[in-house]
Amino acid sequence: MVRSHTLKWKQKEAVELKKLLDESSVVAVADLSRFPAGLFGEIRKKLAGKAKIRVTKTRVALKALRESKFKDSAISEHFKGSIALVFTKLDPFELYLILKKCKGKASAKPGMIAENDIVVPAGDTGLPPGPALSDLKAAGLPVMLKGSSIKLSADKVVTRKGEVITPEVARALSKLDIKPLEVGLKVMAAVEGSQVFEASVLDIDLDKTLQNIIKAYRDSLN
Repeated sequence: MVRSHTLKWKQKEAVELKKLLDESSVVAVADLSRFPAGLFGEIRKKLAGKAKIRVTKTRVALKALRESKFKDSAISEHFKGSIALVFTKLDPFELYLILKKCKGKASAKPGMIAENDIVVPAGDTGLPPGPALSDLKAAGLPVMLKGSSIKLSADKVVTRKGEVITPEVARALSKLDIKPLEVGLKVMAAVEGSQVFEASVLDIDLDKTLQNIIKAYRDSLN
């Protein structure tokens, strides 16, 4: 019974994916291996009216791709592991730029590398004395009891940029509901027609490009 239900879902999913593939000018594939599922709502809101995003099974996506207008493209090489497909009529570079800006806050996990200094601000934590006190102390936070809640007497950098987030720090940040990490979809490639654009090609620094154009214009005048 379960197997029959799964088969029907796969067949339905493949049909829907093929339709989305055929209706789109550009399709991007993103790696979801470290992307928090809770952020999908935010990503969908930011993409509203510009693109559609779909989390799906790799095998089902490959089947749909082989039956779509993109069947001869090399984008299938990037259909590995946990993926999401993004369907749009935008230019692939424009889509990549939008997705690059679609970021959300995520909790720190032990073993992660801090991309920036993680600072816990001073003030009232709102946490009552108890087990939380030990967790905050273990992370090296300057705790003090005042009234019915735990206070932090000063700002504290709990992890420096480039350092590994310890279990103690991750636990304390969770208690304080601090989400210090900024994460986004990791786009691996996009396809337009039969041409596949790798992420390294799509990732253009607009500010740097603009400065290069300005410099080239000034040099030509000189």
